[in-house]
Amino acid sequence: MKNFKIYIILLIGLIGFNSCIEEDTISFIAAPSGELEFSNSFLSEYILTFETSSNLAERFTWKNADFETPTNVTYELQKSLTGTESDVEVVSSTSGNDISLTISDFLVYANGAGLDNDPETEAPNTGTIYFRLRAFVGANSDVDILSDFVALTLVLPEDTGAAAVCDFDQLYAVGAGITYTSWGWDYPAAFNCNGNGLYSGNVDLTAYTGNDDGNFRFFTGTGWGFDSFNYPHFADEGYTIDENFVNAEDGDSNFRFIGTDGLYLLTIDQINKTITLTEPEATGTCDYDVLYAVGLGITNAGWGWDSPAPFFCNGAGVYSGFVDLTAYTGNDDGNFRFFTGTGWGFDSFNYPHFADEGYTIDENFVNAEDGDSNFRFIGDDGTYLLTIDTVNKTITLE
Repeated sequence: MKNFKIYIILLIGLIGFNSCIEEDTISFIAAPSGELEFSNSFLSEYILTFETSSNLAERFTWKNADFETPTNVTYELQKSLTGTESDVEVVSSTSGNDISLTISDFLVYANGAGLDNDPETEAPNTGTIYFRLRAFVGANSDVDILSDFVALTLVLPEDTGAAAVCDFDQLYAVGAGITYTSWGWDYPAAFNCNGNGLYSGNVDLTAYTGNDDGNFRFFTGTGWGFDSFNYPHFADEGYTIDENFVNAEDGDSNFRFIGTDGLYLLTIDQINKTITLTEPEATGTCDYDVLYAVGLGITNAGWGWDSPAPFFCNGAGVYSGFVDLTAYTGNDDGNFRFFTGTGWGFDSFNYPHFADEGYTIDENFVNAEDGDSNFRFIGDDGTYLLTIDTVNKTITLE
């Protein structure tokens, strides 16, 4: 009987102990606290020109939002043409404390606001775009904090008819040093006049290895009959020439590239008398500065981010670049898709994205129907010039 009583007492004790544990469980509930606001200073107006499209327009910064508990927070930069909820769009998102936008981004927003720089039209050249910040926890939950809208004034200087002044609309380059061109005229590298005496363009360069394979020269047109400019032409004019170029001393005194193989922005400035190489960048106005492609159909990329194929914006809504393509052989090895940045978290565009928008897509591409509806390349393995024209809605291979 005593043992039975002891068992009863122990059982009651265990139940009570368990109840205490359950009652002592602590739950953390995120709740917005305080205000959210931009910490950077804004300009009175933002002057937008094509020549400066690659420059930084604004870096939006802020301090951490307070949700009264440790939690992961996502920040969205939003824009609006009206400064109301009716047309809010997400520009970008991050878990950090800053988002940067370029002049090119602002030019796209200005176009969406109906601004232009033509003094002959009724459309204004000045307008207002509104931005605000949203902070939220979890997967886009309703637990969020919104900043007030800030109004930024965008200005497109009116075109007075004085176009960019250069001796030629474009300069071209051919030679073994121009990776996908060599000494032929099928795909010469083009350098557009982008300002007074300023030519620039992205170009793939191959370095000299001892067999004149890094040599090239500039031409004023696409053919051997046009005037050409070799290394001494610029050196004798007093140009400061990038250290990655030397006189080839090959009989024609061509340029010789002695740097590292790769894609560069080459700029010839006739006013300041310089020839420079810098990191590649957008030279046109598009929704994004660059589109990237990865997948087994992209020969040098695969499904990874070490070497995605870039397609820079180099015109009004036009992306293009040379790419090595591998054809489908029955094992999804010809498949790929486009991304707006270098990582899986960025927006991506598959075959139906373009097909549903009414694009005419090169016959060498089909819908992979692989679960993600990626692009599938069914042509011949090789190097191609791939162009996405978002204005004329075409995707072409040359």
